[in-house]
Amino acid sequence: MKIVLATHNRDKVSEIRHILGDLDVTLLTVDDFPGIPEPAEEGATLEENALAKAREIRDHTGLSALADDTGLFVDALDGAPGARSARFAGEKAGYAANTQRLLEALRDVPEDARKAEFRTVMAVVLSEVDRKRLSEFLLAHPEKEFGLPVRVEGSVDSLVTEGVLRGAITREPAGMRGFGYDPVFFVPSRGQTLAEMLPEEKNALSHRYRALVEMREFLIRLSLVRAGEDRPM
Repeated sequence: MKIVLATHNRDKVSEIRHILGDLDVTLLTVDDFPGIPEPAEEGATLEENALAKAREIRDHTGLSALADDTGLFVDALDGAPGARSARFAGEKAGYAANTQRLLEALRDVPEDARKAEFRTVMAVVLSEVDRKRLSEFLLAHPEKEFGLPVRVEGSVDSLVTEGVLRGAITREPAGMRGFGYDPVFFVPSRGQTLAEMLPEEKNALSHRYRALVEMREFLIRLSLVRAGEDRPM
């Protein structure tokens, strides 16, 4: 199976490759397709954005595509920045600008009211070949209960998972690892921000990790990929 990762973000690509590295899947990125259009993020929800990005890349490349959309939802800001987390400080804002705007918005918010959560929605939109393979598998195993959040358009078109991580927003950035809002997202159970954790520590509990691991299991259970000792030699 070939999957195109619908992102230019090297940090995301690295995380995804780490988690899916033992599967018999060829992971490509949009950088492998010069001139590919930049998917728009115009949806009102993370799921809409993830599905739209994956579908556009699938349609352009003819290969299955994986996209995610992550949002930071702050209780004191009524869920903002939410689906606009990557553009909180403007359409072309970077990590530092978005983080600074967040801290300014929470300047007068007391410690006990700075709770927030990261959510990641992961979507795989299947190519024609993979969609046919999956449809045949499901027809051959009608008795199985997969519990999958799938979209059906004549046949199974996409798989969607979600991961959530609760925490709180600090008053100052801490840590040099990670990316995005990681330096100001404090995880109480670890006593650290995400940016203070080693990559393997973050991967073991992060929202993106949880969504991606669930997607990984779906791909295996649906016989779209094989892992570890089950891989063909």
